[in-house]
Amino acid sequence: MTLFERYLTLWVALCIIAGIALGHWLPGLVQVVAAAEVAKVNLPVAVLVWLMIIPMLLKIDFASLGEVRQHWRGIGVTLFINWAVKPFSMALLGWLFIGWLFRPYLPAEQIDSYIAGLILLAAAPCTAMVFVWSNLVDGEPHFTLSQVAVNDLIMVVAFAPLVGLLLGISAITVPWDTLLLSVGLYIVVPVLIAQLWRRSLLRRGQAALQRALQTLAPLSLLALLATLVLLFAFQGEQIVAHPLVIALLAVPILIQVYFNAGLAYGLNRQCGVAHCVAGPSALIGASNFFELAVAAAISLFGLQSGAALATVVGVLIEVPVMLSVVHIVNRSKGWYERR
Repeated sequence: MTLFERYLTLWVALCIIAGIALGHWLPGLVQVVAAAEVAKVNLPVAVLVWLMIIPMLLKIDFASLGEVRQHWRGIGVTLFINWAVKPFSMALLGWLFIGWLFRPYLPAEQIDSYIAGLILLAAAPCTAMVFVWSNLVDGEPHFTLSQVAVNDLIMVVAFAPLVGLLLGISAITVPWDTLLLSVGLYIVVPVLIAQLWRRSLLRRGQAALQRALQTLAPLSLLALLATLVLLFAFQGEQIVAHPLVIALLAVPILIQVYFNAGLAYGLNRQCGVAHCVAGPSALIGASNFFELAVAAAISLFGLQSGAALATVVGVLIEVPVMLSVVHIVNRSKGWYERR
């Protein structure tokens, strides 16, 4: 582990502070960057995501994808967490904390909207960032790609009815432009680029591929930190203006992340799944597709709604919280493999 990687937690903390400061002191500049979006997908962030995930995708040999069938138990655990546990556990946590325990401290007229935003956040499994988390736990890259692809296919048909069921809304307007553009930008295009690049490198031998991966590894972490600065800068004014609301909304999200990650990790261990599959399985089960959640919240409830703010809180804590889960998965590898 390099010095940079060893102190990653410190760099994350500094990036959060820098992002909030930029958003508060240079709101005009931040708004210009934030406005560079198509269908609620921010293009500068999309470029940074490319820089993060393309090095991970370079490791994938499509000729070996068929081997992912041996990891069917890991896939089953993740699908169970994503679609049978996470949305319902978030609805319960939202009602418990936002609808009851924290109700006296929140605007009464926004309570239902906050809970709706939390549900929207939990109903959409993460698409792109899981490649980063999987890489940080030495996850099996073919499993990660296959799991993401399966989740995307299910999301197309299940997102609207699941959200409609939990919110009691008969007609959910799915932001198809955001969903399709995100999948295209974060999955299809990077996979194509990575595979073309991989073939080009392999023409010069396996050593050329390994040199490229070693060179790109620091770039991925730098892009991750830059993404963190941008995400917190975009919401710098909100954080300063509503610190208590954001802190209270973060509580059920934090519990949900650790609960679902722990449940997925434990179930994989009980099923005898290898750690290189259990790690990404737990991380996929815990993370969220925040672009889709934010877009759906805005289209259903409006830009200034409590639902939109709740999904934004999910955006803010995604990176630091998932990095803590990565740390736990890595530190517990010895325990996991003692069975």
